[in-house]
Amino acid sequence: MTPTRQHGFWVRGRFLMAAAVVALTLAGPVAAAPSGQPIRIGSTLALTGPLAATSLIHKLVGEIFVEQINQKDGLLGRPVEWVLKDDQSKPDLARTLYEQLITVDKVDLLMGPYATGAILSAMSVAERYNKVLIHHTFGIPNLAKYTMHFPAWHMGSIPEQTFPNLVLDAAASGGKPPKTVAIVSSKFPSVHFMSVGARDAVKKRGLQEVLWLEWEFGNRDFGPIASRIKDAKPDFLWIGGIGLEGVMLLDAAKKIDYEPPLHFHLYPAPGPTAAAAVAKNALAASVFEQHAPFTNNPVAAQFGKVYSDRAAKAGLPDTSVETQAAASYTAWQILETAVTATKSLDDKVFGDWLKKNRVDSITGRLRFDGANNYGDDLMKVKQLQDGKWVVVWPREFAAPGAKLIAP
Repeated sequence: MTPTRQHGFWVRGRFLMAAAVVALTLAGPVAAAPSGQPIRIGSTLALTGPLAATSLIHKLVGEIFVEQINQKDGLLGRPVEWVLKDDQSKPDLARTLYEQLITVDKVDLLMGPYATGAILSAMSVAERYNKVLIHHTFGIPNLAKYTMHFPAWHMGSIPEQTFPNLVLDAAASGGKPPKTVAIVSSKFPSVHFMSVGARDAVKKRGLQEVLWLEWEFGNRDFGPIASRIKDAKPDFLWIGGIGLEGVMLLDAAKKIDYEPPLHFHLYPAPGPTAAAAVAKNALAASVFEQHAPFTNNPVAAQFGKVYSDRAAKAGLPDTSVETQAAASYTAWQILETAVTATKSLDDKVFGDWLKKNRVDSITGRLRFDGANNYGDDLMKVKQLQDGKWVVVWPREFAAPGAKLIAP
């Protein structure tokens, strides 16, 4: 049985095969307890600063994965220790901390930080020391020149072309194809990169761009931006925001009695956005949501149960597995799969293995043999419906009975 798309998710029969092949962190027989010197995996996350709301998701996922793998036989029969440092949402600090992880903390393996800027900084350090860097949220594939980096966020090698067109297809699927588009964007590298790509997609489709506007990352005054959008009167609003920026923009719009039409958010903080009344029917990027057909994968279904319970106990506003949690889990799956398959902690050995093999993960079947070690574009479009994120496009990945709600 083949996938429904060339780069798509498994269907029915493939799930059982994938469950058998993938490193089963949350399922499978009980093994002997790990013993010996711990295998130390080093990384940073933005535990403070403007990216902290999303980084907390990655922290929780990493804790779950390490805990579960140590309940089995660890890695290569040895326990796993996660050495985590706070990069404070600062790429320069991330660079310094990854240097420390390698030279002072003497970690065995690396896991990437959250967000493109920090990952690029970590990548430069990994390259200097010939270390594999597996990462989960890098957004500009053409900048990833290092030969031993491996992305869990599978967006293809030219997402600035493929994904904006997917979003515009989704926007048209509600029966009211937009004719005018406003594109506003943070200057945060990855979102700005994709937003520029959206401008090109709009132009090539013959749509009218009625507004292009940028702001500095870290901006908190969205009143003037909301006013410009209101004056432009677009049919469709692309918000190139990250974290809480989109919610702050919508709050500013509400204060001037403006409710945008169908609006898309590139990389929002999922929980706070879902909890915000102003974000009703928002669209966003996704690679996974906690509903069928994704949860037909037994590993994904089991992870979803564990994560939801832990997220609730941690007080997270959204306790479901979605893009951030799934991408983070996928990164750990890639690491475990490669080390287990090669029975080695030698970066070159398991790095070479990843380039020649595919990895089954909860977000799909990944390959790393394309440009800059990228494979297929596995991105999807979700919508906030009744307070929950559900995939609405492409149709074969939509939640059962879900379709885009147009304004």
